[in-house]
Amino acid sequence: MILHAPGEALRLEDVPVPEPGLGQVRLRVLACGVCRTDLHVVDGELPRPKLPLIPGHQIVGVAEDGRRLGVPWLGWTCGECRYCVSGRENLCERARFTGYDLDGGYGEYALADERFCFPLPDGYADAQAAPLLCAGLIGYRSLRMAGDAERLGLYGFGAAAHIVAQIARHEGRRLFGFVRRGDRAAEEFARELGCEWAGPSDEPAPEELDAAIVFAPVGELVPAALRATARGGVVVCAGIHMSDIPSFPYELLWHERSLRSVANLTRHDGEEFLALAPRVPVHSHVEEFRLEDANEALDRLRRGEIRGAAVLRIEP
Repeated sequence: MILHAPGEALRLEDVPVPEPGLGQVRLRVLACGVCRTDLHVVDGELPRPKLPLIPGHQIVGVAEDGRRLGVPWLGWTCGECRYCVSGRENLCERARFTGYDLDGGYGEYALADERFCFPLPDGYADAQAAPLLCAGLIGYRSLRMAGDAERLGLYGFGAAAHIVAQIARHEGRRLFGFVRRGDRAAEEFARELGCEWAGPSDEPAPEELDAAIVFAPVGELVPAALRATARGGVVVCAGIHMSDIPSFPYELLWHERSLRSVANLTRHDGEEFLALAPRVPVHSHVEEFRLEDANEALDRLRRGEIRGAAVLRIEP
């Protein structure tokens, strides 16, 4: 499924099977998660994607030697800049990203730099493993940036939040879920996954939060999250794209509250999270689509109709 121009629907086309270059591995794609970042790319909210482009960066595939590997958003880094050499490869200024700078997994085959592929834990079916590779990884990094907060608010209860909630409960945290007003299904889903309270994102929780993670790409939620957070708390913005944050009074940030963003992931994040996931154990709630139905999956995600994560199943 190929994107030829932002704002257009993806087109199903036949292309040559890609030939791997130096250091690359060719994967027969088994499943690929449909991420909100894919939606930002397709809708033109992220500038200058490779075009034409095969989207998709939560790839589960099998290599020609039989290994089942996962391919995440971070597809290549230079290894030489001050960010790379200081353990911050997620901030590499020359980084290349799967399904954005590099063709991704909305197809039968994909190429990937073998250094940035992860062996996947046993016990996960292909479709259940796919969301771990971005929703899980970015959610895990966001949770670590939230510190040891006991009372944690999750704003936007989609693919990432539904995985983070399971890890947070495993760690003994108390959870509060914030969803769009009137979305009773999302409220119920949040409660099923361990939130002791779930309600509209424009309402305060019954208690002050020690930290909040904003997954929804809605800038208006940032002041709301700060308002809900106790003194010394942290608000983490977990998305790669967000609408503009409105101005807010300094008093919301005062008392040593902090506001920070999460950018991409490191391979170390992936190794830690994929070792932790089976121990929790994390269970991915997925809705599966055929490759040729990728546009429908994106539309459903755009309308907020996916419970958990959407995944494309790639049949040979």
